Amino acid sequence: MRFPNLLRYGVALSVCAAFSGTALAAEDAASYPSKPVTVIVPFSPGGGTDISARLLATHLGQLTGQTFVVDNRPGAAGQIAADAVARAPADGYTLLFGNSGLLSINPLLYKLQNDPAEAFEPVSTFSDLPFILVTSPKLQVDTLQDLIDLAKKEPGKHTFASSGTGGGPHLSGEIFQEASGTELLHVPYKGGGPAMTDLVAGHVDMLIASVLESVSFINAGQLKALAVTGSSRSSSLPNVPTLKEQGVDAEVGSWTAVLAPKGTPQPVVERLGDLIRQVTEIPEVKETLTAQGAGAMPSTPQGLADMMARDREKFGQVIKKRNLQVN
Repeated sequence: MRFPNLLRYGVALSVCAAFSGTALAAEDAASYPSKPVTVIVPFSPGGGTDISARLLATHLGQLTGQTFVVDNRPGAAGQIAADAVARAPADGYTLLFGNSGLLSINPLLYKLQNDPAEAFEPVSTFSDLPFILVTSPKLQVDTLQDLIDLAKKEPGKHTFASSGTGGGPHLSGEIFQEASGTELLHVPYKGGGPAMTDLVAGHVDMLIASVLESVSFINAGQLKALAVTGSSRSSSLPNVPTLKEQGVDAEVGSWTAVLAPKGTPQPVVERLGDLIRQVTEIPEVKETLTAQGAGAMPSTPQGLADMMARDREKFGQVIKKRNLQVN
C-alpha cells in the first residue's frame, strides 16, 4: 500500500504551492505599483473627499513614479463607485477612496449589493475631517450653552440644516440633540452648498458642516462657530472649543480612507498602506490638509476596520433610537 506516501507527497505539493503563492505576492508587492493605479471616488469633483483623494493620488505618484488616476463615479449613494471596485481584479490597481458616510453609515440606511465590511480589504485611513457647529448671526446666541438653553426653552422651533438626510452632518445633528437634551427641527437640503447658503441668509438657524466649508464664512463674520464636534480643536479655528469641552458628551466627525477589492494580497495591501503613511508625513501634505480644516491620519488595515465598525455601531444606535429613514 503506497497511500501514505502519496498522501505525504500531496501535502508536500500543497505546502510548496502555498509558499510559492506567498513568494509571488511578496514579489508583486516589492515592485508595486508597476503600472498606473485607478482611484475611484464616489463623489463629484471639487468636494472635500475628492480634494483629499487628488492630494493623495498626486503624492503617491511622486513617491512611486507611477500615475494614480482619480476616477469620479458619483451616484446611487456611492454604490456605483463601490460596486466598480468590488468587481475589479484584486491586484491593488483599482482602489476605492471613501469616507465614513460611505463606509459606515450607508450600510445602515440602504440595501447594498456590496457591504464595505465584507467586499473590500481595508488599507488605511488618510485624513480626519472634523465637523463644526455653526449658527446664523440672526440667531441671538453667542455660545453653545446659549443655543442649548434657547432650544430647551422652545423645543422643536429652531431649525438645523444638513446636506441631506442620512449623511454625516445630519446624524451629527441628531447625536448633538441626544447628548444635549434638545429638540430641533431638521431641514435637509440636496447638498452642503444650498444648506450653507440658506444658513448665511438666516433662513435656518444652525448647521453642522465641515470646517473647510465653514471657515471662510466664519472669518468673514457671516456665521458664528460654537463648537468643534471632534476629539480636539481644529488647527484652522483654534479658539473654538469642542463639544466635550463645553459639557456635551458627544464626539463625531468624518474621515477618508483607502480600500482595495476583497482578496488583494496582504503584501500589496501592506505596501500600499506604507506608501499612504509616507504621504501623510510630507510637510506639504500636512499643510494642505490643515488649510482644509483636516488632519493627516494614517492607520493599519485593522485600524481602519475597527474604525468602520465603531462608527457603524455609533451611528446605528442613533438611527435606531430616533427612527431615522431615507426616502
